[in-house]
Amino acid sequence: MNRIGKLYFRYGTMGSAKTAMLLTTAYNFEERGMRYVCMKPFIDTREQLNVIRSRIGIERECTWIYQDTDLYATARELFEQAGSVIEWFLIDEAQFLTAEQVDQLSRVVDDFGCNIVCYGLRTDFQSHLFEGSRRLFEIADTIDEIKSTCTCGHKTIINARIDSNGDFVEEGAQVEIGGDDKYIAVCRKCWRNKRIEQSERDILPFL
Repeated sequence: MNRIGKLYFRYGTMGSAKTAMLLTTAYNFEERGMRYVCMKPFIDTREQLNVIRSRIGIERECTWIYQDTDLYATARELFEQAGSVIEWFLIDEAQFLTAEQVDQLSRVVDDFGCNIVCYGLRTDFQSHLFEGSRRLFEIADTIDEIKSTCTCGHKTIINARIDSNGDFVEEGAQVEIGGDDKYIAVCRKCWRNKRIEQSERDILPFL
């Protein structure tokens, strides 16, 4: 009987416990004796060890995914090393995958019947889709939103980048590594209102 796998995309804003969910899933697989691999794009150059680490303090070893990594070829190598097909792949920070790498993951699912669960952000600090996220929205079998709440009570949508004064940053490179010191998750309304407030404040000295 052929395996039937799925490509999952589970997305949420920063601070929505995506990584904690991945690590909890890995722990549950381990307890049940299920074969799995954790993977993560190599973006955060501050990290010296190949680990996925949650803000709540738990971590697990992972395999790095580089910009030129062929994930289909990598999966086949892992199967050869393990002596059989690995049932589950858990991928953190999936927004940093290239569109081609997402397509490679879909081939792993279709050809080998694996289940691949990608966890990541939907959009950047300017509310624009990341490349990997866009492709996952286009071809994933199952898409789930991991919801979190803004300080006003609405659902968070925007991963706002902030400066040292707590003001929203509106220009810059799409990728800038940072934690709570650089980003805050807010709803669309709070994001808009804060930007209007900053714009009016900047204009006042010239009136």
